[in-house]
Amino acid sequence: MSLLGSSIDDLKGVFNKRQGVSQPNRFMVYMQPPASSLLNLDINTAITGALSGNLNLGSFINDPRDVTLLCESCSLPGRLITTIDFQNYKQAIKIPYGFINEDVSFTFLLTGDYYMKKMFDSWMALVFDTEKYELQYKDKYVADVKIAQLNKDNIPIYTIGLQKAFPISINAISLDNNSDNTIQRVTVTMTYENFVVNGLFDLAKGIGKGLMNSVTNTFN
Repeated sequence: MSLLGSSIDDLKGVFNKRQGVSQPNRFMVYMQPPASSLLNLDINTAITGALSGNLNLGSFINDPRDVTLLCESCSLPGRLITTIDFQNYKQAIKIPYGFINEDVSFTFLLTGDYYMKKMFDSWMALVFDTEKYELQYKDKYVADVKIAQLNKDNIPIYTIGLQKAFPISINAISLDNNSDNTIQRVTVTMTYENFVVNGLFDLAKGIGKGLMNSVTNTFN
């Protein structure tokens, strides 16, 4: 190996000792709305499915894996250190005083029953009641969200936990007579209080907590 690592063999050696390259299409998203339950009691969806002959008993189950599979793309959040300029004796220097976390956008594939659109519609209704024009208590509409980068064996190698997250926007969905044989998508932007880097234990603990909350909401 050369002193500055300038050869292609040096680069190949780095990848070999660090498990190859990271692949952007290997990721997992786990999220459950705070009021979600194990049962999907959407009567309108059941009636629509029955009328069209596509009623599936599986549609009555809220499986968190569905969210993972339907998430087409998302991003790991960035962070900006905020600074102020301080005039030193010779030149101005930057002094840090806080930080800003970037919002995270998720794009989901839409199924025939509009499952993801309806889920986020209900979640946003928990944040702000547009009929009564009332803001709800924060504990009722926030939930932790996990985003994991996976390796080629689908094992998490880097996981971000969004703490007390909630959706703040649902992008418009285009309807077009010329868009035949295409899949509709919905993009949702979420904000949160803070994000932390989680390990495998924290990831499993967070998923377990979310499932227990769903069980509690089901029996309530």
